[in-house]
Amino acid sequence: MIEYRVKGLSCGNCARTLEEEIKRLDYGDTASLSFASGKLKLDERVPLDRVRQILKSDRAYLVEQPAEQGSGSGHASAMALTEAAHTHDHSNDHSQPHAHEHSGFHDHSQPHSHEHSHEHDHAHSHGSKRMIALLAVSTAIYVAALIMDGRLSSSLAVVCYLLAAALSGYSTFYKGAKNLLRLKFNIDTLMTIALIGAVAIGEWKEATLVAILFGVNELLEGLGMEKARRSMERLLSVAPKQASKLEDGKETIVPIAALQAGDTVIVKPGEKIPSDGEVVFGRSSVNEAAITGESLPLEKGEGDAVFGGSINNEGVIRVRIRKAYKDSSLARILHLVEEAQETKTPTELFIDRFAKYYTPLIMLVAALVALVPPLLLGGDWTKWLYQGLAVLIVGCPCALILSSPIAILSGIARSARHGILVKGGIHLEQLGKLDTLAFDKTGTLTKGEPYVEQMTVYDAERFLAVAGAIEQSSSHPLAKAIMKEVGRAGVTLPEAVDIRAVPGRGAVAECDGASYWLGNENIVEHFNIPESIRAEIEAYKQQGLTIVLVADSAAILGLFGIADEIREESASVLAALRRQGIRRTVMLTGDHAKTAEKVARAVGVDEAFGGLLPEEKVAKVRRLAEEGVVGMVGDGINDAPALASAHIGIAMGKGTDSAIETADVVLMQDHLGKLPEAIRTAKHVNRTIRFNIAISLGLKLAALLLTLPGWLTLWFAILSDMGATVFVTLVSLTILIERKS
Repeated sequence: MIEYRVKGLSCGNCARTLEEEIKRLDYGDTASLSFASGKLKLDERVPLDRVRQILKSDRAYLVEQPAEQGSGSGHASAMALTEAAHTHDHSNDHSQPHAHEHSGFHDHSQPHSHEHSHEHDHAHSHGSKRMIALLAVSTAIYVAALIMDGRLSSSLAVVCYLLAAALSGYSTFYKGAKNLLRLKFNIDTLMTIALIGAVAIGEWKEATLVAILFGVNELLEGLGMEKARRSMERLLSVAPKQASKLEDGKETIVPIAALQAGDTVIVKPGEKIPSDGEVVFGRSSVNEAAITGESLPLEKGEGDAVFGGSINNEGVIRVRIRKAYKDSSLARILHLVEEAQETKTPTELFIDRFAKYYTPLIMLVAALVALVPPLLLGGDWTKWLYQGLAVLIVGCPCALILSSPIAILSGIARSARHGILVKGGIHLEQLGKLDTLAFDKTGTLTKGEPYVEQMTVYDAERFLAVAGAIEQSSSHPLAKAIMKEVGRAGVTLPEAVDIRAVPGRGAVAECDGASYWLGNENIVEHFNIPESIRAEIEAYKQQGLTIVLVADSAAILGLFGIADEIREESASVLAALRRQGIRRTVMLTGDHAKTAEKVARAVGVDEAFGGLLPEEKVAKVRRLAEEGVVGMVGDGINDAPALASAHIGIAMGKGTDSAIETADVVLMQDHLGKLPEAIRTAKHVNRTIRFNIAISLGLKLAALLLTLPGWLTLWFAILSDMGATVFVTLVSLTILIERKS
C-alpha cells in the first residue's frame, strides 16, 4: 500500500463516496480514504490518472507523489520530510505531513517535492478564498434581487436568481446530477433534486437561498475539519529538521536522517535536540513538553538522558546520539499519533452504515410527503411537492456524519499535547468507558528502582561475593539493587560460570568449583530451611520486602530484603481516578502477597494479587474483563500479554518497547500523573459525540414535524441542516480548548 495526501475534500460523506468509486477501479478494493486525516491509501497498481479524475469530481486532488512506487506498507510515506532540511523551514507550511519525517527515507529523486507540496497548500488556501468570493458575490446578487423585487421584470429577476444559484451551487449541482444519472444517492443528489424541484414549481428565491446556504454549509464543514487537522499538524511539526554534527572537531549541519547512533551533536540555546541521546558535555535545562507533556523544564548534565524533539533552553550542550532519529521516542510518538487518525471508532462505523441506508430512506419519505396528500387527501400538488423538497433538504446527514470525526481528532491531538499517546479513535472511545483499572506494581505504582533495605548475613566471607558474582551480568532491577550493595562493601568477586536461570525462582551458578543458588525461597529445594531462618524470611515479608537469598549445597549464606519506593503521585492518582468514575482498582504483581498488600494499602488500591506469573496476570485480566471495561497499566516485558488481554492496554512511556508496542495508550511521562487527564479527555470526547448525535437528529426531527401542518420551508430546512453542522463542528473543536486551572 502507498499513502497519498489528499486536499480539498468537502465533506465526510463525499469522502466515503469517493472511496467507493476508487474501490471499483482495478486493484482498488483495498483503498481507504480518511476524511479526518486527508489521506488516501492505495495498492501501488491502481491507475493514478483514474484516481485523480475521481477526486477532481469533488474538487479534491493528490498533494504528493510517493517516490517509490514499489514500496510496501512500511514505506507508505516514501517522500520523507527530511527533504525540508535542504530548504528553509516553512514554519507556516501545514501542507507538509511532518509526522512522516520519522520514516527516515530521503527522496533524492524529487528535489522539488517540498515546493510542490507548498504550492498545493497554497492552492488549497486559494480554493477556499475562491469559494468565499463566489458565495459573497452570489449573496450580493441575491440580496440585490430581493431589494429590487417588483421593480425588475420577472425574466430579469429569474436571471439574477439563476446566476446567484449557479455561482454558489454549480459544483453541488454537477456532482448531484452525475450521481442521479447513476442512481447513486448521497447529499449532493438530495440537494440537486431539491434545486430542480424548487425551480420546477417556480420557487426561484428559495432555490437560490438553498444553493447559497448549502455552499456556506459545505465551506464551514471543510473549515471545521481543517481546523482540527491543523491542530494535529502543529503537533506533528515539532520534529527537528537538521542537526549540528561534531566530527573531527568541526561542526557540520546535516539532516537528522543522516545521524547514526554514536554521533555527537552540538545543541545551542533554543534549538531542538535531534534524537534520543546522552549529554556528554555541558549543562542546561531542557523542555520535554513535546514528548512527555511536562511543562516544567528539567536540569540536564553530563550522563543524563535526553529525548529527541526536546528544546534546549539556555546552555550549550553536546549530546551523544543513542538512536537514529527514525527509532527515537519522538519519531515513535509522531508515528503513533499519525496512525491514530486513520482508525474509525465503532460509533463512526455505525454512523457510516446508518448513512448508507438513511439517504434512500429520506428520499422515500420525501416522495411520500409529496405524493400521498395530493393523491389520497386531495391536497394541493404545489404545496406538498414543496414540502417534499423541504424534507429532502432537512434530511441531509452532514451534521450526523460530522458528529464523531472532528471530536475524535481533537481528542487525540489534545491528549498528545499532554504527553498521552492514544493509538486510535477506537481506543479513545474505550478509554472513556473504563470502569476497572488493573496495575502492575514495579515501575508503575512504584518507582521500579529497588534498593536493599535490610540484609541478614550468615556467612560474611561468601555471601556478598557469591551474590555479586552471579548478579554482575544481570540487568534485572533486583540484581542492580544487589550490585549497589556489593559495590558499597568493596568485595572482590570470584568468577561465576555456568549461570542458569530458573524461571520464577532465581538462578544457579558455579563459583570456585562449588554450586550456589540465588533467588526466592523456592530456589532452595535441596535442603530444608531451618525454622530460625524461616522466621527471618517471614519477618521480611511482613514488612513488605522482596526476599533474595543466597545458598550453597548445604546452608543459606544470607538474605537480602529489597524494597521498591512507592511513587509519590500514586495515591493521589488513584483518588483522582475514582473521581473520574473508575469504580474498581486492582494490583497484579509477581511479588509475594505481603509486599502486594503493603503497596496496595499505601496507594489505595482496592484489591491486590501477588505471586503471579505473566500467564496468571492474563487470566486475572480476562476474568475482570468479563465484569466490565478493563484497562491494564504496566511497563515491563512481562506486562505485555496482560496489556494485550485488557480492553485498553496503558503503558508507561519509559517502559520496555514490547509494552509500548502492545499498549493502546502510552503515558510518555515516567509516572501515572497524566492518567486521570487521559480518561477525562476520553470521557469529554464520548460526551461530545453523544451530544452531537442527539443535536443533529433532534433538529432534523423537529424540522420534519413541521411538515405535518405544512409549515416547513426550504430556507428553514437548509438553515436547520447548516445550523446543526456548524454547531456540532464548533462543539467538537471545544475539546482543543485548554482551561487554565
